[in-house]
Amino acid sequence: MCLFASFPPGVLGYSLVLMAQGFYSANDDVVELNPSNFNREVLQSDSLWIIEFYAPWCGHCQSLTADWKKTATALKGIVKVGAVDADQHKSLGGQYGVRGFPSIKIFGANKSKPDDYQGGRSSQAIVDAALNTLRTLVKDRMSGRSGGSDYSRQSGGGGGSKKNVVELTDDNFDRLVLDSGEVWLVEFFAPWCGHCKSLEPEWAAAASAVKEQTKDKVHLGAVDATVHQGLASRYGVRGFPTIKIFKKGEEPEDYQGGRTRGDIIARALDLFSDNAAPPELLEILNADVLKKTCDDYQLCVIAVLPHILDTGAAGRNSYLEVMMKMAEKYKKKMWGWLWTEAGAQMELEASLGIGGFGYPAMTAINARKMKFALLKGSFSETGIHEFLRDLSVGRGSTATVGGGALPKINSVDAWDGKDGELPVEDDYDLSDVDLDDDIGKEEL
Repeated sequence: MCLFASFPPGVLGYSLVLMAQGFYSANDDVVELNPSNFNREVLQSDSLWIIEFYAPWCGHCQSLTADWKKTATALKGIVKVGAVDADQHKSLGGQYGVRGFPSIKIFGANKSKPDDYQGGRSSQAIVDAALNTLRTLVKDRMSGRSGGSDYSRQSGGGGGSKKNVVELTDDNFDRLVLDSGEVWLVEFFAPWCGHCKSLEPEWAAAASAVKEQTKDKVHLGAVDATVHQGLASRYGVRGFPTIKIFKKGEEPEDYQGGRTRGDIIARALDLFSDNAAPPELLEILNADVLKKTCDDYQLCVIAVLPHILDTGAAGRNSYLEVMMKMAEKYKKKMWGWLWTEAGAQMELEASLGIGGFGYPAMTAINARKMKFALLKGSFSETGIHEFLRDLSVGRGSTATVGGGALPKINSVDAWDGKDGELPVEDDYDLSDVDLDDDIGKEEL
């Protein structure tokens, strides 16, 4: 095999003549490939290709030329036979790890991961190898197996399910990413890229976590830039892996963070909180509201507000406004937010030990662990912020929910937003009631 080397002037001159003439002409059945046509002819083709990467100055390549032409003629209409002048098109050779000449690669089911041909250099040996590969390809297709350039096949690495990484292509990119109105982090990769292979398990693990934590509002995708070169060119991709952030109505921006799953998840959650509406503040009207909120979120924050007769609508709304500001401030945490009126859910109050602190009161419940913490400070933005800040960093005392489970919840009517009214008692007509004048007198 001819290795990359420098050459004396005489050899270099001879090489220039060969380069000008080329090994193959339009009359040959060998398809000359270059960066301009490689993607269209090979990567986007369903055909099996066997391709020689050669250098005009390489003696072994010159010796192979006649057999390569004979191979192409024998396989015409059956297997595609191509050739790349990798001395002239170094980037194409480098893309597939070509280190010496001639290098022969078979592009079969998975075009992004060609197989190295290791057999003899006679036309018969090459034809036999191509036909054997073709038989295998046909059997795989008949059994329902097929290759491709999808993200899950770019390496053999593990570290997480790849099902949540969306494979993006020229055909679906605009529809899934640009027209969705949602946030996307998109990796542009090349299957041969070592850094891409190292990133793959981190990207896959991050995709699963982000899908769950953002309720599928932030997505991680991947583009095989060697196949979908138009997309890579469109977004100025010059190296691999390149990660771009896409947000509705904005130009894509380069991802500048770390490459661990923790770094990626943190950035995705930042993007989610920047673009997401604050969580909804719900009144506990029945058991389903409490259960769904506390089951769906890591923590559910519950306020028990004074009775409407004690505060009026204005007072209640001021408490709810404080809660909504805190929900906005902590929306990145993906917590649930609930409230109820004092006395409406007495069993809930009892299980959380709320009664002793007066109203308004606040608690945060981890329903998975059946643990809760109580707000001991003031029911104000400052007091609640200190309470939630301590919880978010693992500080603060906790206790077990009374009975070890969420208690029975009463079904109640939703607050109508108005001031409370005292109950109206029935009026009694006392005119027909006989009063004994002697009532209250003591007999002697």
